[in-house]
Amino acid sequence: MGSIGLIVGMFMLSMRSIVCQGTVPIQSFVGISGSQLVIDGSPFLFNGFNSYWMMYLSSDANDRQKVSAALREASAAGLTVCRTWAFADGGDRALQISPGTYDEHVFQTVMTRLNTITRVAYKDEPTIMAWELMNEPRCETDHSGKTVNGWVEEMASFVKSIDNKHLLEIGMEGFYGDSVPERKQANPNNIQVGTDFISNHLVKDIDFATIHAYPDIWLSGKSEDEQLRFMQSWLWNHWQDARNVLKKPLVLAEFGKSSKDAGYTLNKRDTYIGNVYRDVYRYAQNGGTMSGSLVWQAMAEGMESYGDGYEIVLSQSTSTAGIMSRQARALGALAANGTHGFMPAHRRGTP
Repeated sequence: MGSIGLIVGMFMLSMRSIVCQGTVPIQSFVGISGSQLVIDGSPFLFNGFNSYWMMYLSSDANDRQKVSAALREASAAGLTVCRTWAFADGGDRALQISPGTYDEHVFQTVMTRLNTITRVAYKDEPTIMAWELMNEPRCETDHSGKTVNGWVEEMASFVKSIDNKHLLEIGMEGFYGDSVPERKQANPNNIQVGTDFISNHLVKDIDFATIHAYPDIWLSGKSEDEQLRFMQSWLWNHWQDARNVLKKPLVLAEFGKSSKDAGYTLNKRDTYIGNVYRDVYRYAQNGGTMSGSLVWQAMAEGMESYGDGYEIVLSQSTSTAGIMSRQARALGALAANGTHGFMPAHRRGTP
């Protein structure tokens, strides 16, 4: 959440084998076939989670075990993709030295840094599923989306010049812009933030589309039923556009339900997450394109200071963990059975 991000601001880890001491490294990159994600020539559908804090806790030996704990719990629940931060502002060896000023050398070292466990450079590391340019980019001074579009074109080309093995996405929330004016009415409260879901994702070096969804924030004051209807419509519109216009995979990269919402209960959170999962599965089943979702956010025990209301501690939330696990198994079975319109012609993201 939030509008913070930099070039290669985040990345997605594929947890097909958990990244811990002693595990066998992943050998294959996630790629794209038609409008679907693939791995080793087979469909790749996933259920995953956000854990933005991993870089920070990993830098402190006293907290590092919390990263391992969160990964173990997620893996036990069958979750196969983790989205986390890979950026820093200001200070020693920062990516962004000052607002709008970047250290080119430090930026490149994100992708060329060696994995200390596998001894493979990040740009050659198949454990990394994809790079993300920026978390929730916005440009309030240009609502046309052209400024953001130009930035995406430039940065996407630059990233691909360094690393053409990994997939690349933008980090968009999904707000529509001027390229399809009639779609702008789908934005919550007709909001315009200088992005354009259609034109931004049509940039050739962008491999798949993402959306975020926070109806409890965007439509605060509305009833839970109204927020759920918006969520269903939001997902439907973007799935249709990803399939028919973009012809690229779609990932619901952030969603959740906050314990700070009025009237919150654990049962309401579980019901809401279950409803979202139902639609993700249904769209994945009907013609591909929908590739998976990432709940915001998973944490380990003892991380109360990182909580924002949306946190899920899997070891303490057995009902929620069960719902997440069932979704992971269902999507895995769907991919294994090849029943979601798989197309075998390879393109983008395969070495």
